[in-house]
Amino acid sequence: MVSTESVLTFAAMSLLVIVIPGPSVLFVVGRALAHGRRTALATVLGNVIGCYALVVAVAWGLGALVQSSVALFVGVKLAGAAYLVYLGVQAFRHRGEMRVANMTAPAEERRGDLRSILDGMVVGVTNPKGIVFFAAVLPQFVDHSAGHLPVQMMVLGLVPVTIGLVTDTLWGLGASAARSWFARSDRRLSMVGGAGGLAMIGLGVTVAATGRAD
Repeated sequence: MVSTESVLTFAAMSLLVIVIPGPSVLFVVGRALAHGRRTALATVLGNVIGCYALVVAVAWGLGALVQSSVALFVGVKLAGAAYLVYLGVQAFRHRGEMRVANMTAPAEERRGDLRSILDGMVVGVTNPKGIVFFAAVLPQFVDHSAGHLPVQMMVLGLVPVTIGLVTDTLWGLGASAARSWFARSDRRLSMVGGAGGLAMIGLGVTVAATGRAD
């Protein structure tokens, strides 16, 4: 149904787009610095789910509507940006609560995994980079003569989602490893938590300020 050539070509293009750090990568890094490896990996999982939700939306026509409507596109973008700023403010406000002792606290006392997954999903679904890529690029690789276009796009969509899962996980693990050095001191841990919060705030502002101008 989907030719091997189309999959390989789409995979190469997806890799070129994904290796350039965007909102998802920066969000995962910010989460890793502010909350640690477990939260970062849960965020990656949520982001992957959110990204694939975009694939499904594009496959069934909603993505094209978002891409063609300036107002709707801007609305989705601003919603994602506002949520990023909110999460960054919360991380910065609570930076003083980060302590070395908390690094080994039970899971229920740390940030909930489900909450982190949901946060990642919101960022994945409202990522302007993902919306543009899936709405504008993905449909170009389907074989119209083979039919079942939505199914073809959902299959092809697994390619960038898988690539993103691997690369975002590596980013999260790398940032978490750097955080472990800061964890040797409460002061340094508080500083890195604040830095992660500021990074998310800056990312939200950047997402809101960039994108389509039409």
